[in-house]
Amino acid sequence: MGIFGLELNSRKIAFILIFAALALVLHQFNFSEIVGAVLKPQPYFTYIQFIGPIAGGILGAAGGVFAVLLVAASSFLLTGQALSLPVVVSAVTLSFAAIYFGTKRKEAAIVPLLCMAAFWLHPEGIQAWYYALFWLIPLAASFYKQNIFARSLGATFSAHSIGSVAYLYAFNIPAIEWAGLMLVTPVERLLFAGGITVFYYAVNTMLTAFSSRVDFSFLNIEKKYALWRA
Repeated sequence: MGIFGLELNSRKIAFILIFAALALVLHQFNFSEIVGAVLKPQPYFTYIQFIGPIAGGILGAAGGVFAVLLVAASSFLLTGQALSLPVVVSAVTLSFAAIYFGTKRKEAAIVPLLCMAAFWLHPEGIQAWYYALFWLIPLAASFYKQNIFARSLGATFSAHSIGSVAYLYAFNIPAIEWAGLMLVTPVERLLFAGGITVFYYAVNTMLTAFSSRVDFSFLNIEKKYALWRA
């Protein structure tokens, strides 16, 4: 069975459901405030920032997006939260992070470059033009995707580019606010990239350890990122 180019079978569907359930649990725990957001109550990043992107690595880009959107839809239905901007932005940014993480193609870096252009086209954004230079990182990282930390860094900055532009246009965030984030953003994204890397090692280690007993041929397991092998 195929959906939008995603080939599904019973085992892959079961794995996606298990993965989505784990991601949904992590989505209920806050990691840090979204600094600079002007919404009330203050929106938060949750621990799904660590596991969402790696869905693209394990399930492929299409499978990763499917899993991320499944988590977003489940959270929306189960928690009864309003369909607010943070909810939509979280789903979109994590979907693109999964695409970036799950593909070796350099074309995935086009989205952050388009976001850079959109940032500079905004009257407030052009005054803080230097902030958008962060989104050259996914382009640079696309040449080193064999390095898991570089891939994680590119994925989280891809998500960052989309979220930043969405909030800029939605709330007309002034240039001085972006200037104030120049020291915050690198720390925040390095933490996210580190978390993505750790989770990817953990998932690959677990899948590799059980691969002698369970047929995981329908998944993209990168055994070089497994800390223990059966």
